[in-house]
Amino acid sequence: MPSQKPDISRLPLNHPDYRYGKAKNPYSAKLGEFPAIAYSDHGTEEHAGRWRERYDIPGAKSKKLHVEIGCNTGHVTRAWAEKNPKDLYIGIDWKFKIIYRGAEKVAEKGLKNLLFFRGNVERIQYMFGEGEIDCLYLYFPDPWPKKAQWKNRFLKESTLRDAARVVKKGGLFHIKTDHDGYYEWMQGAFAKVGDIWELERESLDLHEGNAKATELQIPDVTLFERLFIKDGIKIKSAWLRRK
Repeated sequence: MPSQKPDISRLPLNHPDYRYGKAKNPYSAKLGEFPAIAYSDHGTEEHAGRWRERYDIPGAKSKKLHVEIGCNTGHVTRAWAEKNPKDLYIGIDWKFKIIYRGAEKVAEKGLKNLLFFRGNVERIQYMFGEGEIDCLYLYFPDPWPKKAQWKNRFLKESTLRDAARVVKKGGLFHIKTDHDGYYEWMQGAFAKVGDIWELERESLDLHEGNAKATELQIPDVTLFERLFIKDGIKIKSAWLRRK
């Protein structure tokens, strides 16, 4: 008896045969205005291992690739791209509208070294090829503070292992959060992946001793981070190095 094909609509998000459903969001179609800048759903996986070829920049294949998870409209990633035109950048977020707004700004500025992904980062192992990323960033993810919500937290052992597949050996993963409980959760995950990630450096109060912390600007801090500093909230930070 021939084996039945899995019901794609019921597959878990991290399954290789998973398929995004048809988007009803009006900004899904509007992203088509920026085909060379913004990639959505399965478009974020079509060039895995070959993303450097998508930049209209001489010598792109030899340049460093930086990827920010949860980029919003790209205020940090865009500032990085402007300051460092010799490097390549990708910003990933789930919401159509903010990725569209980010693509608009990139087009207005004429930046050639920044792309956007509208997709679910739980599929990061399918978005990129093995060791394709030089530096990965995750700043202030949703802490899902209630115990019943913890299962929704992105940063956990499984995603650290997925990320390790696409970050090159010696590459960096920088993480920041304002949430004490989530950072304790992260530390537990770090302890489980010591075979592939080295906790190179961490801080439980990133801006401690900086009398001018409230004057820091993007991209040295995010929009949220500026508010946290103003309110006296300690920023937890970890730098993981891929073994």
